[in-house]
Amino acid sequence: MNPDLFRRPPFGYGLAICIWLTALGIRMALADWFPPGFPYLTFFPAVVVVAYFAGLWPAILTAVLSGLSAWWFWIGAPGFDWSLATGMALAFYVFVIAVDIFFIIGMNSATDNLRREVARNAALAESRDLLLKEVQHRVSNNIQVVSALLRLEAGMSKDPAARRALSDASARTAMIANVQRSLLDADGAAAPFDDLARRLVCDALNAAGRTDVAVVVEEARHALTADEATPVVLILLECVNNALEHAFPDRPGRIHVRLYEQGAERRLEVRDDGAGPPPGFDPAKGRSLGLRIVLGLTDQLHGRFSIVDAAPGALCVLSYPKPAAH
Repeated sequence: MNPDLFRRPPFGYGLAICIWLTALGIRMALADWFPPGFPYLTFFPAVVVVAYFAGLWPAILTAVLSGLSAWWFWIGAPGFDWSLATGMALAFYVFVIAVDIFFIIGMNSATDNLRREVARNAALAESRDLLLKEVQHRVSNNIQVVSALLRLEAGMSKDPAARRALSDASARTAMIANVQRSLLDADGAAAPFDDLARRLVCDALNAAGRTDVAVVVEEARHALTADEATPVVLILLECVNNALEHAFPDRPGRIHVRLYEQGAERRLEVRDDGAGPPPGFDPAKGRSLGLRIVLGLTDQLHGRFSIVDAAPGALCVLSYPKPAAH
């Protein structure tokens, strides 16, 4: 039953009269069963119920009607007895009823305040989520604008090396915008790694026009934190692009992606079945921009990155400390 329904004056006073009549009827029906000295036995619960459901003034009305009924029928001589004993019994009744009403009205007030606070916090949380989504959207759009400007500048450049550098920068900036847009799912929750990886790797393959490469992403429902999501996904995409360019540039291939936890670390593994790295290859000594980006992002994660021969193919491994649980 909703207490708010009876806190409107007509309903509250109507409830008070109905409850009082019910308590009076029960008291009269059980009069022969009760020993002397229990005039208020059914009236105390009536006042408590009305105070809870209807509020202060209907409770006072119920208390007055109940007290007069008990005084008339069951305290002292029939009628309104004015003896000292009757006065003490009425004083006891008033004290108990006042205490009951005080605590019940106080409890209702605290409950109402808590309900309003919960509603306010829910509204603030919804507003915060909307603001976060809006910021996420605007950041992604701004990065996309930067990517478009770099692409435009590359188209206007006459130097092949500068054109290639600007095109690579545009592609990587667009990749960052795509990652930023994909960090949150439709409900605003952090996207699990496997869903995020499948979506972004598919976009990378489509952008490269490689329909002959199969990518398998193992199930990993780890929700990446904001601090790790962008560097981890960018490292993943650099490894995929590196495989497309060097492992099987002109033949079909397969890429296997796995993210798992090992003790206090998270490990990202990207394995391909291509040509494999040259003997003695050390990523730290690589001169390509992609490897320098990967190593910089690895430092940001306080982790380690390596590329080893997987026979066949190459295995890229990123290890970094597992973020603290929130």
